[in-house]
Amino acid sequence: MTLKKRTTWSLFLATLSVGFLQAQQSTVASGGNASGVGGTVSYTVGQLVYTTTTQLGGSLAQGVQQPFEIKVVLGPEEVKGITLQCTVYPNPTSGGVTLQIENYDIKNLSYTIFDLNARIIANKNISSKQTYISMENLASATYYIKIMKLNKELKVFKIIKKN
Repeated sequence: MTLKKRTTWSLFLATLSVGFLQAQQSTVASGGNASGVGGTVSYTVGQLVYTTTTQLGGSLAQGVQQPFEIKVVLGPEEVKGITLQCTVYPNPTSGGVTLQIENYDIKNLSYTIFDLNARIIANKNISSKQTYISMENLASATYYIKIMKLNKELKVFKIIKKN
């Protein structure tokens, strides 16, 4: 077969296969894109139909906008000799959180609460192995509590505050 015939057949098969391609489709009442200082979001309202396909490698929901979360590890993975636990009741909290420190000397420990814009909300010394941190006067948002010893970061906890 000559090169010209092979090229013609390849082009014909490629053109024929385009008819079988499908993209994600959805019938929705409304939707759009919104952007601001914090980023961009795409949304739909009133989605009527979607299809889910499941195989060994995972699942695919066609017609559904797939959310994803980027998890950033803040601070060192492991600090020798210290076990810090942050207990939140309920999760998310509407009142406050309890910080419990085990197997570590609390001398020179402090915590800082800051918001997503890195504004410092509170900065206090830790005086006992179990410390209640009140968040009752804070607005509903995501906050971070950073535990430090002599300005060295030991651990950061993500706290969700609701009213």
